[in-house]
Order: sequence, then C-alpha cells, then structure tokens
Amino acid sequence: MSTLASTVEEPPRLKQRWWPLATAILVVASLLVASIAIGVYDITADDFGGELVWITRVPRTLALVLAGAALATSGLVMQMLTQNRFVDATTSGTTEWAALGLLLSALLLPDLGLVGKMVVASCFAFVGAMLFMLILNRVVIRTTLVVPLIGIMLGAVVSAATTFIAAQFNLLQMLGTWFMGSFTAVTRGRYEVLWVVAIVTLLVFLLADRITVAGLGKDVATSVGLNYRAILYSGTALVAIAAGVTVVVVGFLPLLGLVVPNIVSMIRGDHVRANLPWVALGGIALVTVCDIIGRVIIRPFEVPVSMVLGLVGAVVFITLLLRRQRG
Repeated sequence: MSTLASTVEEPPRLKQRWWPLATAILVVASLLVASIAIGVYDITADDFGGELVWITRVPRTLALVLAGAALATSGLVMQMLTQNRFVDATTSGTTEWAALGLLLSALLLPDLGLVGKMVVASCFAFVGAMLFMLILNRVVIRTTLVVPLIGIMLGAVVSAATTFIAAQFNLLQMLGTWFMGSFTAVTRGRYEVLWVVAIVTLLVFLLADRITVAGLGKDVATSVGLNYRAILYSGTALVAIAAGVTVVVVGFLPLLGLVVPNIVSMIRGDHVRANLPWVALGGIALVTVCDIIGRVIIRPFEVPVSMVLGLVGAVVFITLLLRRQRG
C-alpha cells in the first residue's frame, strides 16, 4: 500500500521540481526570440532580411547566451572560492587585467589573431585573479566589504596603468571600446571564439561539488581528501578564461557575475549545484534584457549593454548591502 502511495505521489513532486525551471527556460527562450526579432532593419521587408538574420541577429543572440551563462556561473565560482558574496570578475580586478593583456598584445603583437588575443587576455586575467587571491590570503580582516574593496582597488590601479599606456600610444579610443561592452560588432565570423566559454560553463557544472567543498576552506577541503590548491587554480582559471574571452569579443560586462548568483541565492538558498542552471539562465536573461533595452531606448541608435548592465548591477549591489546591514 505504501509503495502504491509513493508511486502516486511521485509525479506531482517531479512536476513541482521541474515546472519552475521549465518555465524559466521558456521565458529565456522568448527573450532570445525577441532579441533576434528586434533591430533597426525590418527583416521581413525583402530577401536580404533573412540573410541578415544569420549574419548578425543569430550570432549576436548566441553571443548573449554564451557570455551571459559563462560570466554568471564564473561569478558564482569566484564567490565560493573567496567565501564572499560580493566578489566576481569585476570586483576582483580580473577584467582590468584582461584589458591590460589585450592592450599589450595590440602593442607588442599587432598581427596576433583573435584566438591569440584571447589567450593573452586570459593569461593576464589568471595572473590578476591569482594576485587577488594571494593578497586576500595575507589580509587579516576579511569582512564582507573589505574583500571586494581590495579587488576594486587592485582593478583601479591596473586600469590606471592600462589607461596611461594607451594614452602614450594614442590608443585611448580603442581602450574605450573595450571598457564599453557592446554586442553591436558581433557578426558571423567574429563571435565563434565565444564557444570556448561554453566549455567553461560545462566545466563549472562538472566541478560544482568540488568547488563547494573548496569554498568551505582549505582545512575542511583537505580533511575530506580534496586537493584544495588544484581546485583553487582550476576555478580561478575558469574565471580568467571567461573574463578574457568576453573582453576580447564584446568588452566589459560589469557586475553580471555578482548580481545573478546573489539574486538566485536570495530566492533559492545556497545549494550551489541546484542553483547552477538558474544562475546560467539568469545570466542569459539579464544580459539579453539589458541588450534589448540598449537597442530600443534611443532607437535607431544603441546604448552599450555595459551601461545598462552597470546601472542594474549598481542598484542590486546597493540593495544587497542595505539588506545585509538590516539583517
């Protein structure tokens, strides 16, 4: 009798578990369809409209998916490794190091291709992220606000050095393009390198449990037989690759990795593996909404997605601080 009861009750439980995620997938899919449909050129006007969809609209939408999912999930990784909710690639200075690497590659290796620039930017991002971790390990007072403050100050120093070098070689305009993240220039043939960050997202899913244990601290991780240093390096490398590749292709996407994991955690709790699909979908949804807003707000011109995302991220960041202070 109990077996029959459990058999009868299981389908509603499965339905309750999958319905919210299925609904979220449908919402995100609707946003992606809207992204393909929205634009200055009427794709239904003539035969060229269909070709334009595959040249610009579909690549742009795929870039939104890849960058949004990778940066959101890598932000969650950074927060677990530092044991701080207010850390991501933006607030740890990682993206600024990626921009420095990209600038130096443009100066010293001007003929370097897109893949080469991606490798250089990712290597510099990795160095920056590890330097942030090293400084963090030597800081005695590690309160909620001190940790991201260290990253922001480190990023400011690197950004100042990058700007100084760019000014010396008359490259400020190019540097400004990187800092002003936008999907406007994403076309067929220029976004494909972003598929690398799809691998990053997949690896984050595979390493989720190990990253969770590493987030409990070196002593706990070592006591259960986990190679803490290997997970630290692996997680930091994933964050660096996500930051480096996105900076090369679309520029900065500020606070994306901070906002989405925190919102998901507020709604669903702190179960990392269970939250990862939601974090990935949330990253895609947020960057797509911001991109759509940027395209329609002063149509036929575009507001860079980084401006809209930065505004949204700042509001959420301040809200989280106030909420934590009240708590």
